[in-house]
Amino acid sequence: MPKQTSEFGKNWYAIHTYSGYEDAVARNLKQRIESMGMEDKIFTVLVPAEKKIRIKNGKRRVVEEKIYPGYVLVEMVVTDDSWYVVRNTPRVTGFVGAGTTPAPLAIEEVEQLLKRMGDAEPKFKIEIGPGDPVKITDGPFKDFDGKVADVDQERGKIKVLVNMFGRDTPVELDSLQIKKL
Repeated sequence: MPKQTSEFGKNWYAIHTYSGYEDAVARNLKQRIESMGMEDKIFTVLVPAEKKIRIKNGKRRVVEEKIYPGYVLVEMVVTDDSWYVVRNTPRVTGFVGAGTTPAPLAIEEVEQLLKRMGDAEPKFKIEIGPGDPVKITDGPFKDFDGKVADVDQERGKIKVLVNMFGRDTPVELDSLQIKKL
């Protein structure tokens, strides 16, 4: 009697991996699928990641960040053979589900995740308007308070009036360098 049955057909499953090894697991798994001829049962191996904007040393960098660290998504038909190939890939700790039976992910969840990953350029979301009081959190004016004078949505820049020596001085900052008071 087989342990795994393909009664669900083709579905997405989450597999748990050692944190930090998601890309290595995906590479290994793709090689194992090819070498063991499982292309007809295991279709897609995906490490969910999205682009984010980070500021380091005053420079804006676009970094790719894992959406679910420690997890890799696999689109497959679960059979004893396909389960064995995935489960025995180095650095895979198991499927997400009860016991040894993998639980399929909701298709809506996967579609939403794929859409989130598909955004090529990270978007700016500036929810501050002119006149709003802000605190500067990074850069040479760190810990200064000011008022927003202008917002440039396209570039993600904000002009803030900072009171120095008794007068308001305009300072152009990145949207990630301030927080609303």
